[in-house]
Amino acid sequence: MTPSFWQRRRSPAVAGSVTEAGRWVVTVPADLTAARRELDRRLHGGGPERRGARAEDVDRLRLVVEELASNGLRHAGPPVTVQVLVSEQEWLVQVSDHRPEVPPVPAIGRDPAFGGLGLHVVARLSSDHGWTLDGEIKCVWARLSWTVDGG
Repeated sequence: MTPSFWQRRRSPAVAGSVTEAGRWVVTVPADLTAARRELDRRLHGGGPERRGARAEDVDRLRLVVEELASNGLRHAGPPVTVQVLVSEQEWLVQVSDHRPEVPPVPAIGRDPAFGGLGLHVVARLSSDHGWTLDGEIKCVWARLSWTVDGG
């Protein structure tokens, strides 16, 4: 894969009835842990944030949130704002920071033992992904489709 697979383009509009599953400002790794726990509580509580999604889809969402938020902290620095929107059958994860000069660039040719696989993982788990700028704010986003749990 080449770095161009993370293209600069607007975050997509989320169709249908949209609920904010959560919004967190992350300044240290402990904030990310707290945000992830809160998202887990909301999703596993069967509230509107989950909307009947299968457990494996919820796991994909959790991993995408973790990867994008930790990348934001590591590469752009705090604060990072994490927002998760949910509609009928998709989630939109948006992670914003104040380092527009630092675009998301997937690691290429690096030994996996040294990390750097987060953007590759997000690209694989999401149905769409990208990043955009709004003045001094960079937003890295991923859209995840999900299926209603039949059981």
